[in-house]
Amino acid sequence: MFFIISLIKKSFKALNSSKTFMLLFGLSLVSAIAISACINEPKVTSSPTTSAGSSTIDPKKDSGMVMSSNSKVKININEAILSDLDKVEAKLGIAGLSNKIQAARPYVKTEDLISKKVITAEQFEKVKDIVSIETVVLTGEAKDVDYLTKLGLMKGHMIVAKELIDLQKPDQALPHIQHPVEEIYAEIEGQLKERNVKDFKQSLMDLQQLVKSKPSDPSVPTKYQEAIASIDMAIAAIPEAQRKSPKFALQVINTILDTAGTEYMAAIANDKVKEIIEYQDSRGFTIYVEQLYKSIAPTMEKDYPDVHKQFTVSLEKLKSAYPSPIAPEKPVLSVADMSALIKGNEQAAAKVYTKP
Repeated sequence: MFFIISLIKKSFKALNSSKTFMLLFGLSLVSAIAISACINEPKVTSSPTTSAGSSTIDPKKDSGMVMSSNSKVKININEAILSDLDKVEAKLGIAGLSNKIQAARPYVKTEDLISKKVITAEQFEKVKDIVSIETVVLTGEAKDVDYLTKLGLMKGHMIVAKELIDLQKPDQALPHIQHPVEEIYAEIEGQLKERNVKDFKQSLMDLQQLVKSKPSDPSVPTKYQEAIASIDMAIAAIPEAQRKSPKFALQVINTILDTAGTEYMAAIANDKVKEIIEYQDSRGFTIYVEQLYKSIAPTMEKDYPDVHKQFTVSLEKLKSAYPSPIAPEKPVLSVADMSALIKGNEQAAAKVYTKP
């Protein structure tokens, strides 16, 4: 900056008017400062069109941030999948809002939620701090956490879909087979090639079409296993040592659990389970989290016994909220109790994140 100012001073030595000099010097100095500020500004792009594959985080945070619900994560209303938009729906308690937000895309600014009559101005005030149209490209560990979280949500959907197929309820299973291919796949598709993972969209589509048209076909179990194997193949692109690192795995676990809690909240109104699909989503995500936690349980028990106890007990209580894939009329576990359990896990995990 000193060098820039010196050059500006020299360029005005020939001027006769001191007033002119001072005016031009002042303007030049302001311009120089503005240029310097622009150079150092975080690169955040506005995204008024629907573009999948990016996640929105606080641009002031480091790319290695912990991706849990206590991070300052904003929901990109142009790009977020339904599971993320359900967080807005749950906060406002408006059934079907996530689909309404999606249908009204694209948004040039977040206030378009009001002008497009998606929500009222009063409702917008309650969610304006959690929504955004800004896109930040994730890198490093945060990118890996987001990638495995998306694949984990796929697994959760598929787990509950299989339960419903086994109960001969293909109509209820179908939405959970559709979401991985129609919603989540686009979020990780761009990363598959760079991670040397074979495209597996077709295997998901084959299962979707078969359950939709011929749910009693004897090849359904085979197609299901092929789809699961494809997702597992994509998960294996992250080295096993990294996946089994408690500090890393707990970020994925807590992010998926946060989504499970959001879906549970969206499912319940007036002390009744009103939204069946959201209840089933929450169940599938929680079951997958339990499977994921088992992969780090031996290390957790040895190195973090207190945190291990917290997670073991809380996961048992969380599972009690879902007596069956078929939603009960009244919730077994209150939203407040579920939120407290999930929050307790996040706080306990902080001990793992901060350990050198």
